[in-house]
Amino acid sequence: MSAPEVKAPQPGRCSWPAVASVQGIEGYLGEILGDALLATEVHVREATAIVGRERLAWVMETLRADPVLRMEQLIDICGVDYPDRAERFEVVYQLLSMRANLRLRVKVTTDARTPVPSLTALWPVAGWYERETWDCYGVLFDGNPDLRRILTDYGFEGHPFRKDFPLPGHVELRYSEEHKRVVYEPVKLAQDFRSFDFLSPWEGTDYVLPGDEKAGELAKEHKRA
Repeated sequence: MSAPEVKAPQPGRCSWPAVASVQGIEGYLGEILGDALLATEVHVREATAIVGRERLAWVMETLRADPVLRMEQLIDICGVDYPDRAERFEVVYQLLSMRANLRLRVKVTTDARTPVPSLTALWPVAGWYERETWDCYGVLFDGNPDLRRILTDYGFEGHPFRKDFPLPGHVELRYSEEHKRVVYEPVKLAQDFRSFDFLSPWEGTDYVLPGDEKAGELAKEHKRA
């Protein structure tokens, strides 16, 4: 197996944090990951590996132990929702090699019922990130010892980052002077003022404002004259 060439970034050549790039990283990932690798993408010198959900833990352990890539650090875990897909959720992992100054993005797909293998045994910090992803998207993680909500409140209904989650939510909270505490109530939307017609200086309005009918009458008189 031929080792790829890791190119160190040139300082001062870009305004964003510079990271190393790997020449031929797509082929190298295919060699070390085998059939667990489904696809690769390279954009703005950053590589993305799309892998099988069932092999995720083995893939991450391989990337971490590889002597060339050395992806020792888990930076973040987040979710993406594509409601039109059969497996609507993408779980995205951001890896960083401190020794090579190299970043790698790993993706897996799942649905609302199929769990994703937890990485808490490999990176304990993954527990917090997996809790955030479950809280916001409803993605389950098999093996997480403490899969509870972490951003939303106790008793929160649904997962707010899903595309089909209503923008106003299901419940609202306020301080009640009567009960002397914070109370939760179903969301009530007033329907009386939902049709707004903002006066745009560029587009104008489709109706005649009071007083504008006089301008039309004056224009007709000028035409007759």
